[in-house]
Amino acid sequence: MISHRTSLRVLALAAAATALSACGGGDKPATETAETTTPAAEAPAVDVAAPAAEAPAVETVAFASLTGDAANGEKVFGQCRACHVTDPGVNRVGPSLHGVIGRTAGSIEGFKYSPANKNSGLVWSEEQLFTYLEAPQKTIPGTYMAFAGLKKPQDRADVIAYLKTQA
Repeated sequence: MISHRTSLRVLALAAAATALSACGGGDKPATETAETTTPAAEAPAVDVAAPAAEAPAVETVAFASLTGDAANGEKVFGQCRACHVTDPGVNRVGPSLHGVIGRTAGSIEGFKYSPANKNSGLVWSEEQLFTYLEAPQKTIPGTYMAFAGLKKPQDRADVIAYLKTQA
């Protein structure tokens, strides 16, 4: 009598043999046990000379080519409100973004910035914010800002237009 554990081993070996034969592991049948032999199912032909499908091109949009909409930017800024406000002198988890455009990164007195942010030397121009808001960790590796970023260029331009009204 074959135990349950032995049956599982036989099935596992059969699956492994099938996988190996599908990968060109030999010319033996796909599944083979001591008791039975079953011919492998034919796999569909693969044209190894065909070029691999190319990944879609990433759209690069320059900030200067966009017109920001401050009203929509205020809505998009809702994602930022968990950590930031635009009230002057009010810091939360993140620093106040009141008057951020033109300010040096890491410069609000008394706010605990990451060393990466404080020592970045960046000045928050509209173009720099546009880049930063796409991928904060990529722009300033080591920043404490855990936000993944705003992937849509128009959303970033709109948030910047809104922040310009908050100075």
